[in-house]
Amino acid sequence: MTGEFGVAVYAAEGGTVLAESGWATKYVTKVAGPLSLRTAVATVFADLKGADFTYEVNEQLITTFSLYSYRFREGDDPDRFLADVHGLGLYPDNDGYADAPISSALALASRATGVRLHAASTPGPQ
Repeated sequence: MTGEFGVAVYAAEGGTVLAESGWATKYVTKVAGPLSLRTAVATVFADLKGADFTYEVNEQLITTFSLYSYRFREGDDPDRFLADVHGLGLYPDNDGYADAPISSALALASRATGVRLHAASTPGPQ
């Protein structure tokens, strides 16, 4: 998919995964709210300028934070996943950076929503 961009949608255990690739348009993030009516949505976004995790339930922002600055989280319940964030190494106790912030954030999204991500079934470059 070099030079291309788009959104892939596929069924996963526990729900649906939307994966965006290419230029950082945040399309998936923009549609997550309306899609989350009576359900939960977790988004992981990364580009050259930064990376973030967002979790919404019924279009209500529960928590959002940069994968590089967890201490500046926002939302109605910003500490909901504090134990998971520490356990996954997203907010190291020594104020360092996470070793693998994207994969840790995807693991957090899976835990938060119950949607199981499997590497073998994720869309990738063709």
